[in-house]
Amino acid sequence: MKIYRYPTKETWADLVQRPVFEREEISGLISEIFNEVENNGDKALIAFNKKFDKAETKSISVPENEIDNAENELSNELKLAIQEAKENIYKFHVSQNTEVQKIETTKGVVCWRENRAVEKVGIYIPGGTAPLFSTVLMLAVPANIAGCKEIILCTPPDQNGAVNPAILYAAKVCGISKIFKTGGAQAIAAMALGTESIPKVYKIFGPGNQFVVAAKEYAQRFGVAIDMPAGPSEVLVIADEQAIPEFCAADLLSQAEHGSDSQVIFLTTDLKVFNETVGSVEQQIRDLPRNEMAGNALENSSFIVLNSLEDAIEFSNLYAPEHLILAIREFEKYIPYIQNAGSVFLGNYSCESAGDYASGTNHTLPTNAYAKNYSGVSLDSFVKKITFQYLSREGLQNLGKAIEVMAEAEGLFAHKNAVSIRLK
Repeated sequence: MKIYRYPTKETWADLVQRPVFEREEISGLISEIFNEVENNGDKALIAFNKKFDKAETKSISVPENEIDNAENELSNELKLAIQEAKENIYKFHVSQNTEVQKIETTKGVVCWRENRAVEKVGIYIPGGTAPLFSTVLMLAVPANIAGCKEIILCTPPDQNGAVNPAILYAAKVCGISKIFKTGGAQAIAAMALGTESIPKVYKIFGPGNQFVVAAKEYAQRFGVAIDMPAGPSEVLVIADEQAIPEFCAADLLSQAEHGSDSQVIFLTTDLKVFNETVGSVEQQIRDLPRNEMAGNALENSSFIVLNSLEDAIEFSNLYAPEHLILAIREFEKYIPYIQNAGSVFLGNYSCESAGDYASGTNHTLPTNAYAKNYSGVSLDSFVKKITFQYLSREGLQNLGKAIEVMAEAEGLFAHKNAVSIRLK
């Protein structure tokens, strides 16, 4: 970990940098993968399963009996936890439904906006060392609330060619039956282009490593939308003198264990809390099964002492973290000053893991400073908004002159005539 004490603001721009990857090398590989999937479809995906995941798969589709049998492989405790998380995610996202409001902008002119679901969506679920079945809930629940007609799911198989049973169970409780054994950039290519088994979708959702993020960006060349550039996980913790160092350390490590390319930032105004948190991180990491990954992530992470909480908030807004934890006494006082963050956790007991699993908010969030211009996934992510207007005869008479004058000023006389012919 990198330690800084009272760095000047002139150095902050360097301190908020994320780990850099060779973009050109990644872009070339993504292009090759898309070409292969476009030319060879399912056959290419089966070959990529063997090449990247060491998995032998005869078919890309997960059969219905495999989905049904997954339930028997899970403990009742886990199934109940998944159900509880699903209910909370549903409650939070269904509350985002809004009623249609019709506005009379001018007498006789009524305008309004209505939602329409994105009809075909693709969900990408990372597998590998951490099968993120919780992400199935985070994406499928709002997709169902929105009314998406077709929801497909892609996730990498294990070395036996099977999909993690928790992923299959979470998909089943969310009503997803079209599940495919393919991961990484090739899964994104399949959803963007379509194959013999996998239908082409209109929008792709889901987090992933730098290859998945690059593939999602590349997919937009084929007329496919994406949720956001959601890459390697990150958290920034701000702590004052009342923060509990053990809690801070646990939150930092909860993100560091996601992968070697994750990043965590710790900011505090208190030297005692700073030193104890650093010590607690070094102690807790020894007991983690994924301590090697967490250790690699910590090499790209910073622990910083600043002069004030105002400085800490300013630094955080510059960094724009995926997750922001305010382990401070008067957190409500600082909420209005938070400008850039994916999701915020307030107080000593609001652990980031709550948002990752079961509090109800969505954990698919912008990373790599994209919180400056992207929101996390919500119900709105799965809908398009269409505007409507109705003009009565009186309405056009009231508004027509203004339209004619503006159209003529722009030199668009056909636009003007479309009004004039009606007024006559």
